[in-house]
Amino acid sequence: MSETALDAAFFVRWMTAAAAAVDREAERLTELDSAIGDADHGTNMQRGFAAVVKALTEGEAPATPGAVLTAAGRQLISSVGGAAGPLYGTLLRRAGKALGDAAEVSAEELRAGLSAGVDAVGQLGGSAPGDKTMLDALVPGVAALETSFEAAAAAAGDGAVATVPLQARKGRASYLGERSIGHEDPGAASSALLLAALAEVAA
Repeated sequence: MSETALDAAFFVRWMTAAAAAVDREAERLTELDSAIGDADHGTNMQRGFAAVVKALTEGEAPATPGAVLTAAGRQLISSVGGAAGPLYGTLLRRAGKALGDAAEVSAEELRAGLSAGVDAVGQLGGSAPGDKTMLDALVPGVAALETSFEAAAAAAGDGAVATVPLQARKGRASYLGERSIGHEDPGAASSALLLAALAEVAA
């Protein structure tokens, strides 16, 4: 893993790239959600990340990586409907808190921060890998950050695809029982986009 120092501007670029990815894939996310959820994941995530970009680029931008993630998480909680807002908001706010007030962080510190965020998501949702949730993409993705940003994106993408044969044990999809089998989890799909956007800005 490279020891590049990542500053607040890098994190703003990451959130902007994530918003663009969600925008591009919103229709697919909603399609996935229409099979096993409320058919609103794409539009909810689109609205949330548009609010994040607005908050980070209009007016005074947060000065530290931790402050960028905390502000992004706060926006997602206040503007995304359903379960996705609190879960994504918790992921980013907890990661931001772990990064503290440092003006720059290493890739390893980012991995540790995101790992704390992933743990908080698991606690909030009462879920674990294998339950067919966003954790199925986040857990392997964040673990692979030890290797590289590209490896993290690939592992998260593979994790999202691996939710297809699973039966949902948490969230709205769990109400469908066996009918949830055969569909990719929309939260895992959007989590993979988040880590793909990270790899994109780090390239």
